[in-house]
Amino acid sequence: MGYIDRLRGREHELGRPVRIGLVGAGQMGLGFVAQVGRIAGMEISAIADIAPERGVHAYQSAGRSDVLSDAPRAQSAAAVEAGRPVVVADAVELTKLPVDIIVDASGVPDVGASVAFNALLAGKDVALLTVETDVTVGLLLSALARSMGRVYTVCRGDEPAECRVLVDYVKDIGFEVVCAGKGKNNPLDPAATPDSLAERAAAKKMNPKMLTSFVDGSKTMIEMAALANAADLKVGKRGMAGPHSTVEDLAHVFRPEPDGGVLPGKGFVDYCTGPVAPGVFVIGYCDDPTVVEEMAYLGMGDGPYYSFYRPYHLASVEAPLSVAEAVLDGNPSLAPTAWNAEVVATAKRDLHKGERIDGIGGETVYGTTDSAQVARAEELLPLGLVAGGTVLRDVPAGTLLSSADVQVDEGSTIATLRRLQDRMLAGEDVLG
Repeated sequence: MGYIDRLRGREHELGRPVRIGLVGAGQMGLGFVAQVGRIAGMEISAIADIAPERGVHAYQSAGRSDVLSDAPRAQSAAAVEAGRPVVVADAVELTKLPVDIIVDASGVPDVGASVAFNALLAGKDVALLTVETDVTVGLLLSALARSMGRVYTVCRGDEPAECRVLVDYVKDIGFEVVCAGKGKNNPLDPAATPDSLAERAAAKKMNPKMLTSFVDGSKTMIEMAALANAADLKVGKRGMAGPHSTVEDLAHVFRPEPDGGVLPGKGFVDYCTGPVAPGVFVIGYCDDPTVVEEMAYLGMGDGPYYSFYRPYHLASVEAPLSVAEAVLDGNPSLAPTAWNAEVVATAKRDLHKGERIDGIGGETVYGTTDSAQVARAEELLPLGLVAGGTVLRDVPAGTLLSSADVQVDEGSTIATLRRLQDRMLAGEDVLG
C-alpha cells in the first residue's frame, strides 16, 4: 500500500493529518509548503522564519489566508490543534508546538543543529533539508533519536537520499557496490563568490549564496559525504576524483584503477561533471557467468561492472516522502551509520589574521570532502563549524583549515554538539 492510502487511513483513525512544523520559508521551504498542500493526510501546521512575513507569504501562496502570526505560545498551540496555520519567528519555539515532525529548510548548519536537537528533546521526529547539518553532527543526532525512540533523517529528493535508494537496490539484487555518486552540472570553480555570481543568481531567481555553494563545489562535497556516512562507503581521495562522464560511460569510468577506472578499489563515493546531472548513479559488480549473460541479454552491458542510473532528483517535491516514512514506518530515509567522510573548510582566497569566516556559499571558504580519519589526524575543521569563526593567522588560498588557523565559535549549538560527537567517536557514552 502506498503512503497516500496509509496517510488517509491515519487521518481517519486520529481525526487529523500529520502535523508538520517547517523551519525556513525560503526557496526550498516555499516549494515544500506547496507540495505538502497537494498530499492528503499531512499539512504544514506551523512555519518558523526569522522574517515571519515569508512564512505568511508561503501559506498565502498555498491558498491559506487565515494565518496566525507571532502570537503567544498557548494561542499558537491552540491554533495548531484547531487546524489554523501558524507562523513564528523563533525556530526553537516551533518545537514546543503540538506538531508531529519538524522539517528544517533553513540551510544554516547551526540553525539545523539547534532545531534538530531541541525537536528531539521535545519528542518530535526530525527531517532535514539542511544536509550541511548532517555532515557536521548527524551521527550524534541520529544516535540521540534512536535512544529516544524518534526518527532523525535527511529528506528524500536531494541526491544523497535518492542515491541511497539505488545503493540498497543494487545490494538487494546481489551486486557489490563499487561506487555511488551524482552528476554535477558544471565544473568546480572554488573561487566563486556571491558577488561574482550575482547576475546568474538573479537570472535563476536564486539566493546568491546558495548558487555559490553549488558552483564552488561545497554542495557536491556535502552531499557525497552524507551518502558515504549513510551507506558506509569511503572517500577515494581528498576532494574525490570528479571526472567527466556521460551516462553511457559511467560503468567504465567508475571502476577500480587496475580495470581502467578512477577508483582505488570498490565501495566509494564520487561525482562527475557532464550530462549525468541532475541524476544519481550506482556502479554494481557481478562476475557470475550466468548473471553476466543475463545482463547482456537485458541490454545492461558486457559487465562485470554495471551502471544503475536515476536521471533526476526532485528536491522539495519528493521531500514529503521522508515525512511519511518517518511518521508511518519510524524509519529514516538517510541517516549516518558510520563516520567515514568529513567536509573540511578550505580557504577560498588568502585569509588574514583577525578576519571572520562567513560560512558556506560565501567569499572566504568552500568545502572539500576527505576521509574522516585523515581529517581527524590533521585536526582539520568541518565546514559546518567555521561560520563566525576568527582567523588566527594568515592563510594562503587553497589551504585546508585546521584548528591552528581558525578559532571556532564554541558558543554555537553546532559546535557544542560536535564536541559531543567527537567524544562519542572516541568511545565515550555521551548519551547515557
